[in-house]
This record gives sequence, structure tokens and C-alpha cells, in this order.
Amino acid sequence: MNRWHDFAAAGELAEGGCLRKDLDGITIAVFRVDGALHAIEDACTHDGGRLTGGTRDGCRIVCPRHGAAFDLRTGTVLAPPAYGPLTTFAARTVDDRIEIAIPDDF
Repeated sequence: MNRWHDFAAAGELAEGGCLRKDLDGITIAVFRVDGALHAIEDACTHDGGRLTGGTRDGCRIVCPRHGAAFDLRTGTVLAPPAYGPLTTFAARTVDDRIEIAIPDDF
């Protein structure tokens, strides 16, 4: 089961932008790409470094440390040295607030 958590005002996240925040001890980054929200744990699966400092092209994000690339929509690895997928979270907008779903067992 998921618990929805308030993340930010929807107006704080512009198209093409990113917001990063800690929720329940998890560092989450939310991106708005083509109007859709994509939420990930902000940690490269290769070495745990922040992804939010990396380059992004659409839904592809590249880790600034070693160049691992991921799909923001699915967490799928697109380029090594990472081999494990990113943790992704459901995201939605309710009453002009962005909410993130974190599984109870996370």
C-alpha cells in the first residue's frame, strides 16, 4: 500500500524543471517533462551520488559522477556503469499540490 505525501506547490515546478526534497528520510527528485510528473529517489544506483546535478534530455538523466544514464519514467538503466534501475515513485497533482506515493514497506 502507498501513502501519499505532500511534496510542493504545483506552481513551484515549472515545465522542464526539477525539485528535490527529503520525505520520510528519502531524498526524492520530481521532474516535470512534457506536462507529466516523474519522481525518483535522487541516488545513482552505481555509487549513490546525486542525479539532480546531472544533465537531462527529456526523460533521460545522466549522473554527473560517472555518466550512468536512466529513464526518469521507468528508472530503467540506459547506460552503464549502473546496472540496477532507479527507484521511482507515483506522483500526482491534487488541489494545486504535488503529492508523492511512498510504499508503506519502503
